[in-house]
Amino acid sequence: MRLLSWWLPIALCVAAPLWNPAQFADRGTIEFLTVSPDEGEHWSTVWFVMIDRTMYVRLGPRAARRIEKNTTAPRLALRIAGQESFAARYEKAPGMAGAVAVAMREKYWSDILGEPFRRLGLTSEAVILRLTPDPASLDVR
Repeated sequence: MRLLSWWLPIALCVAAPLWNPAQFADRGTIEFLTVSPDEGEHWSTVWFVMIDRTMYVRLGPRAARRIEKNTTAPRLALRIAGQESFAARYEKAPGMAGAVAVAMREKYWSDILGEPFRRLGLTSEAVILRLTPDPASLDVR
């Protein structure tokens, strides 16, 4: 397991194709890979939105815990539209929570069903991540 934790980011940088987040804006979900010492590899499926050509995800409690324990931080492997191994970097973006909430409501009609629970504080606070292409994976020809 220790070998995997330092090998995965290197493999992503070498094998990951270039990606443009805007080209996937119309898709419904993305998947990201986290690696945890307890659990190993896990693919999480999440909704995403594009704001100013930047990809954001809002994580629930399980996905947020996986991000906290991710041994490849701040890198992730992404699966988008069935294409695997796009390399991305992530950073928390709590200041974008309002804009992400509005964009989620516009893109996903069923997001409105969770709104009363969020307003009443019956759910844990969402973790907002900004995902960007990993500069280490960019082809510099």
